[in-house]
Amino acid sequence: MAVDALGGDHGPRVVTEGAVAAARELGVRVLLVGPEAIVAEELRRAGGGAGIEIVDAPDAVGMGEKVTRATLKKRSSIQVAVEKLRDGAADAFFSAGNTAACWTIAKMVLGTLEEVDRPALAAVVPRPDGRTVLIDVGANADCKARNLEEFAVMGRVYTSAVLRTPNPRVGLMSLGEEETKGNELTKEVHEVLKGSSLNFIGNVEGHDLFTGKVDVIVMDGFTGNVVLKACETLAESMMHLVREELQRTPVRSAGAFLARGAFRAVRRRIDPAEYGGAPLLGVKGCCVIGHGKSNATAIKHGIRIAAEFFASGVNARIEAELKVLGAARDASGVTST
Repeated sequence: MAVDALGGDHGPRVVTEGAVAAARELGVRVLLVGPEAIVAEELRRAGGGAGIEIVDAPDAVGMGEKVTRATLKKRSSIQVAVEKLRDGAADAFFSAGNTAACWTIAKMVLGTLEEVDRPALAAVVPRPDGRTVLIDVGANADCKARNLEEFAVMGRVYTSAVLRTPNPRVGLMSLGEEETKGNELTKEVHEVLKGSSLNFIGNVEGHDLFTGKVDVIVMDGFTGNVVLKACETLAESMMHLVREELQRTPVRSAGAFLARGAFRAVRRRIDPAEYGGAPLLGVKGCCVIGHGKSNATAIKHGIRIAAEFFASGVNARIEAELKVLGAARDASGVTST
């Protein structure tokens, strides 16, 4: 696993701690990419070393740095790590760094899969009976119909291969369930998807995120990013409210103490750190991008997700199924814009 040691808000210390945990607990080999002296010191501090190799990359890409500037840094930790993946020295890439820079550099260095116009980020969110994949969650703010159709295929393949969901149900985020609801973009996408080989159940709404009605929800990156961040904040707010109410009286506090195991289990299920990061689907390689706020646990799980992504053979299946979608598009008579 090629890991960007400088990615995230917390710097190389947290990334190194997560990488050490991944090497120890998951048995993966990690290429920790960043300034050699700094990474070596953090590795010593974390008590690691086994299963980890340092790759020197002296330059950093800031979390808010413009993509045009980031792509000029040919010795940045993101650039060097992605090149390790391209050259076969690594099987997958993980970074909790600048999302736009990771997306752009991965596309430039690795290229896209056949039939893919724009790669997309897929995020996994928990629900009572399992997990739902949202795609796209921030890579593409403005999308064409063709892009959303590709996202549907990529999300379905990932959900089937990595999450092991049989025949995933695919839904299109819209303003209502009826085919006539939505904007011109969603109506056009709906027409193609309903004639495809996907298990397309039609339009879905925001309240379907957690009902178990659908396994993959397709949307543009602008909508997806808003939805994802709202979900993360809602989970944190609900846990805070529950904690606050349980501390109001001695009786409630006693009950909370007795139920502490259940509360820990719930927190684990909704904690974004447990889900690690979002796979970047559509590039020629296995890339996972984590949240900038990632702690060591999130880094570890991000590396785990990258390893699962590589082992699943997702990319070959995406290329094959996109060819089928193209045939369905041609048969429907709809020309995607």
